[in-house]
Amino acid sequence: MFAEALAVALSAAEFTDGDVDPTCGQSLVRLGYDRDFAQARERTGPLRQLPSPAGGWRSIDLDRDRREVTVPRGVMLDLGATAKALAADRAAVSIRDAAGCGVLVNLGGDIAVAGDPPGDGWRVGIADDVSFDTQMADIEHSQVVLIRDGGLATSSTSARAWRRDGADLHHIIVPATGRPADSCWRTVSVAAASCVGANIASTAAILRGEQAVRWLDGLRLPARLVRRDGSTLTVADWPAGTSDSGMTS
Repeated sequence: MFAEALAVALSAAEFTDGDVDPTCGQSLVRLGYDRDFAQARERTGPLRQLPSPAGGWRSIDLDRDRREVTVPRGVMLDLGATAKALAADRAAVSIRDAAGCGVLVNLGGDIAVAGDPPGDGWRVGIADDVSFDTQMADIEHSQVVLIRDGGLATSSTSARAWRRDGADLHHIIVPATGRPADSCWRTVSVAAASCVGANIASTAAILRGEQAVRWLDGLRLPARLVRRDGSTLTVADWPAGTSDSGMTS
């Protein structure tokens, strides 16, 4: 299972030309995200070490046949951009096979569906600006979409955000610098053939900034991008408006 998870993470890095890099572990540690997030954000003083670039995904040698992996000394893996989405995809298929019905699995916003959907599809609320402290009852959905297959994922710079020594930090890291992405987007939602695919694309879109629009459109991936000021932009077949709208991943 670990070999599969790592292989998916390395494939994500290759697909995004290194934007979504699983070797950002040390970068997150240096930014203070080295423990449960609720505890990490309580530490507000200066960073003990300067930000560190990612180790580089090409430095990881994975032999899936022998189930062996070589990680260079000093490089720390972090599969946060793909592992939860992979778990959602695997769970949806397993539950569908066991229960014999349509299934939606939601792991903290990483959504995977399998089997026959109900009626016109699964209703999923899209929220633009949700922080770690937001209570479920207080979430206001900006839009509700209907999905029938595949996966849906949202990446955000506000859900896992904290401050150290007066600086605003978040968990989406630029591999080349080890620092949080200074993106024009605060939230990106993407629908794809799988939850893994959706999460890879939504994370890469945050990192690519304005260039993400053409990239997502070229891949024909339905997406909804929200700027820092709350204005939105939709790509491919993502439905416009705020009412229930159908979408096939």
